[in-house]
Amino acid sequence: MSDAASNRPIEILLVEDNPGDVRLMMETLRDGKIRNRIAVVEDGVEALAYLRHEGKYRSVPRPDLILLDLSLPRKNGQEVLAEIKQDADLKRIPVCVITSSAAEKDILQAYDNYVNCYLTKPVNLEQFVGMVRSVEDFWLSIVKLPP
Repeated sequence: MSDAASNRPIEILLVEDNPGDVRLMMETLRDGKIRNRIAVVEDGVEALAYLRHEGKYRSVPRPDLILLDLSLPRKNGQEVLAEIKQDADLKRIPVCVITSSAAEKDILQAYDNYVNCYLTKPVNLEQFVGMVRSVEDFWLSIVKLPP
């Protein structure tokens, strides 16, 4: 188990605009074995404001993991990813893209922007839940997250 998980809840920032996907991911992560707190923002502009502690996000905790959709309003996930990974204060936060796009250009662009992993959302509900549980098992139980 990661050191962070043994001392305090893991802070997760979920950047997703689909309410159904948000609900399903939150339910799956809340039912998991790792203590976590999930913050949700619905677009790329809000995600960056959250990460930079701007405005209403002034006192939010720094996330240990970011789950990022690519198809977002106002600023898309690729732009958000690029800004995170170019920012000296944010670049060490692991970013896991979870998106419906399996397009090679999207995958390549995400890895060019230093994404930590790229997952395609399954259409099947059971597979979707399994994927979220796999993310939890790997990122919150096995991986050593940066302090």
